[in-house]
Amino acid sequence: MAHSAGEPRRPGSDAITRRGLMLVLSSPSGAGKTTLSRMLLDDPAVELSISVTTRPQRPGETDGAHYHFIDRARFDAMVDSGELLEWADVFGHRYGTPRAPVEKALAVGRDVLFDIDWQGTQQVRERARSDLVSVFVLPPTAAELEWRLHTRAQDAHDVIRARMATAADEISHWAEYDYVIVNRNLDHAFAQLKAILAAERLKRERQTGLSDFVRAIQRQL
Repeated sequence: MAHSAGEPRRPGSDAITRRGLMLVLSSPSGAGKTTLSRMLLDDPAVELSISVTTRPQRPGETDGAHYHFIDRARFDAMVDSGELLEWADVFGHRYGTPRAPVEKALAVGRDVLFDIDWQGTQQVRERARSDLVSVFVLPPTAAELEWRLHTRAQDAHDVIRARMATAADEISHWAEYDYVIVNRNLDHAFAQLKAILAAERLKRERQTGLSDFVRAIQRQL
């Protein structure tokens, strides 16, 4: 809007610096977590945590983009030296989240998105509770969950049955999360997720530059 003659102009002010946060999304397979994560990564202030793994690299995968592929000895050394925020054995291979790149991102005000299960979330909570924001995504009904698994046509029927059986255990941990979103409609669920992120970014303790900002205002009064 243009200023009228004689109207005082508002001086500009620098943005208040903040510490980033760790945003964990968990859900049973088919509830929409992967799609919500992909939508959230359009935000330039959000980056995806890249895990280390001992499993072999698959065709089409890029080291450092999909995973950091390392051997078992290196993985064990990272566990022993406390370099991992969380780790787990999955079907004979190990997966874990390196601490250093996450800490580096948080320090410059970037948010790190995690795609981990309830066990991984529990480990992160034990090691970095003040930085963690955890969100569990629920399907509206069990029938809807099964329908989504069938319609995405990625798994055989026996795999879908196994995923449905696993979902019962995964959903039982919903109360361990800070927020719960019921994904009845993808756009609405994404709006809720963005609202959670916006509110958590504004928490006083995460706005590391707030004290200096307030003191500057006080000096001007």
